[in-house]
Amino acid sequence: MNLNNQPTVNELARLFAAQKDTLNDHILWISEAGDVRIDPVAACKEETEFEKDRPQMRAHLKMYRRGQGYVGKKAAADTDYMARVLQTLTLTWEKAQTAPALVKVNSYS
Repeated sequence: MNLNNQPTVNELARLFAAQKDTLNDHILWISEAGDVRIDPVAACKEETEFEKDRPQMRAHLKMYRRGQGYVGKKAAADTDYMARVLQTLTLTWEKAQTAPALVKVNSYS
């Protein structure tokens, strides 16, 4: 999913549905090209370490903790939640394109 191509809630929901909430923490992030990814975070790994491993990262939302229901099929089925996440991603991408440093988002828009 790329934020430069007017993504839909359904595209975002497919990204979320592909993850297993019970297995790992996850971070939702945006690359320099506007691509949106959700990657699992290894146990005991900090956000700063995750950021260092991805130099192409322009922005990310706060870590989704394992077992909290923020990713996975149930999260993907919540269209209001997906719409809020998409709006946050869109606004974050606008900011990240001109920001000199990595943009970190702690709450939804």
